[in-house]
Amino acid sequence: MGTFTGSFKGFGVTFAHMFRKVVTTDYPFKPPQPAPRYHGRHILNRHPDGLEKCVGCELCAWACPADAIYVEGADNTEDERYSPGERYASVYQINYARCIFCGLCIEACPTRSLTMSNEYELARDSRRDLIFTKEQLLAPLLPGMERPPHPMRLGDSEKDYYIGALDNPGTSIGAERVRNSLTDTGRLRAEAAAATAAERAQAAEFGEKV
Repeated sequence: MGTFTGSFKGFGVTFAHMFRKVVTTDYPFKPPQPAPRYHGRHILNRHPDGLEKCVGCELCAWACPADAIYVEGADNTEDERYSPGERYASVYQINYARCIFCGLCIEACPTRSLTMSNEYELARDSRRDLIFTKEQLLAPLLPGMERPPHPMRLGDSEKDYYIGALDNPGTSIGAERVRNSLTDTGRLRAEAAAATAAERAQAAEFGEKV
């Protein structure tokens, strides 16, 4: 009796799904859009003048339960300044083969330098390519920003930067919903679309010849 009841329940789930609408995703040409607060690829944000918000404190690396973040801090100088603080991250790496996207790193960040975007397409052919460097994680330069190193433009001390952060946040607020069109994902999607168009053109030409 118990076996019959279990089988009936199992077939009940099957029959229930048979009459539901089939959802087909046209991927990669029309990828699904995640929720606005989806935890995807990380972003290292900038101040409005282009200086980096990361001060190389390594708190994100200490907070990571998967040991996926590696940071090396270095000192800023007046001739070579990358952040408004005393230090900056000379090396910043995230190993996405280890990352579990828990978000503890962004909770630990004291300067809101590290946030998480909606980018979820992180598949690579090699494990080495899953180790993202600082250059890959840095937010793009927006109009009006200057590529570091350069002197502080928003004030004489780092306090001036963080006091005005609420009114002029740079690339922090909203960065979670900004997709960079110059990522490898966009390039690969464009290449796939071009290849599909070429195949269709060849097929049409072959059909005309036949």
